[in-house]
Amino acid sequence: MSTSCHNHTANKCYNKYMKKASMILSHLNNQPQFRYLKQQSCYKKYLSLLGTKWQKAIAFVYIKNDTLFVAVTHPGFKMELNYNRDLLKSVLTQLASLDNECAMMKADKVVVFHSKYHPVAKVQEDTTTIPYYEELSSSKFEIECEDKSLREKFEHIKAHIKAIITPSGT
Repeated sequence: MSTSCHNHTANKCYNKYMKKASMILSHLNNQPQFRYLKQQSCYKKYLSLLGTKWQKAIAFVYIKNDTLFVAVTHPGFKMELNYNRDLLKSVLTQLASLDNECAMMKADKVVVFHSKYHPVAKVQEDTTTIPYYEELSSSKFEIECEDKSLREKFEHIKAHIKAIITPSGT
C-alpha cells in the first residue's frame, strides 16, 4: 500500500487509502469521551422540533436520571410549559424512537425551571440607521434675535444641524 502518487500532478492524485474529514469526524463523534457532543446535537434536534415560540422560550435542556430538565428564559414561560409537559415528553419520545443517534434520550419526568443563564450570549442588533435621504436643512441662516437666551438656543440648533450635515464637525 503505497501512499505516494507517482507521475501525477497534485490535482489528479487521489489516494484511496486517505480518510475524508467526514469519516474522521464521525469516528471521533463515536468515541466515548465525546459522547457529550452527540448529546448536544440531539438536544439541538429536539429544540428544532419544537415550534419557534418554544424555541425562544427555552434557554437550554438536558436529561439527567431519566428526567428532562427544561430551562426557560423568562418566568412567564414556566407556567405555560408546565401545562404542555405532555407535548415536551411526546416530542422527546418520538425523537428517540425515530433517530437512532438520539435513542439514549429518554425521560419519564419533565421539570421546568427558570434560568438566568443562557447558553449563548445573544447578539445585539445594530440599532443605527442609514439615512436614505439628504438633509434638507442647512446651517446657513442668520439669527436676528435680540434676546440673549433665545439667541443661545438658536446657536445650539445651528450647531446640531451643522453636525448632521458634516459628521466630522468641519
